[in-house]
Amino acid sequence: MNFDYNEEQQLLADSVRRFLQKDYDFEARKKIVASPEGWSERVWSTFAQMGLTSLPLPAEYGGFGGGAVDLMSVMEAFGEALVVEPYLPTVLAAAAIANAGEEKDKQAILPLVAQGKMRLALATGERGVIGAPVADKVVFFSDGKLRAVDRSALELKPHRTLDDLRAADVRVEKKIESRSPVLDEILDLGAALVCAEAVGAMKYACDTTLEYLKTRRQFGVPIGAFQALQHRMVEMFIAYEQAKSMACLACSKVDSSENAHERSRSVSAAKIKIADSARHISQESVQLHGGMGMTDELKVSHTFRRLTVLARRFGDADQHLARFASL
Repeated sequence: MNFDYNEEQQLLADSVRRFLQKDYDFEARKKIVASPEGWSERVWSTFAQMGLTSLPLPAEYGGFGGGAVDLMSVMEAFGEALVVEPYLPTVLAAAAIANAGEEKDKQAILPLVAQGKMRLALATGERGVIGAPVADKVVFFSDGKLRAVDRSALELKPHRTLDDLRAADVRVEKKIESRSPVLDEILDLGAALVCAEAVGAMKYACDTTLEYLKTRRQFGVPIGAFQALQHRMVEMFIAYEQAKSMACLACSKVDSSENAHERSRSVSAAKIKIADSARHISQESVQLHGGMGMTDELKVSHTFRRLTVLARRFGDADQHLARFASL
């Protein structure tokens, strides 16, 4: 299987990374996280101008009809920069509307999402709904029907997640469904994209740790000259490459597989590997930085938190091991 991006995907990845490196460095991110909103409307508008909000939507509603593979490069770049804007919640909720929503909701909501004028969050029965405090509408399944409800009409209890995202406990009159064939497909998409996001965060953890080993000196030489640390660094990069391959497989199966069991099995296999690599790389990156690795001043500590959360989002390793064994 060819895991290389095509020319268009690579151009998109390059443009997203250039923007994030220039206008979304760690200092800029800290200011956004510390703001009352916890996200940047200016950054969101830039995402829309770059076509990111329209990329995964159907063409008839102003989108480009992109799939998980097309979104991989975007999610990797977001993982590397630790983006806090509610992109993935909006993508997943929009996918739910596109797949199971009424035509009037599709026409009223999806073009606005494509233009960057509406943000969404998807409630799946879990306690905290990522992106709910900053969403215009919260989307959920109830009584076998997809509903898109204005945030102002819901009772929310906002909070901040460990990795600095805005989330909320959402209370509705009807029970929110956590399982259905359509929802399972959406959650597999979400898990595959989370794998891609984690790969981006792993890349940063590996790169910044390698740079630290080259520059931190002890006994008159860079600590990277010590063979024991070289071996640990090599193991980090091996874990990263394995995780990237599994994320690519999961995204390709989400796009191409017509068999739900095959799709879910591939996603679970990827999520298991991602969880293992995320734990290994995040812990090693912090330990190799010494005590500094856990300080808020270093981005690597925030990457550690993001990887810890991503390893559990849309199911942890134990849940996916059980699902993999049952399929």
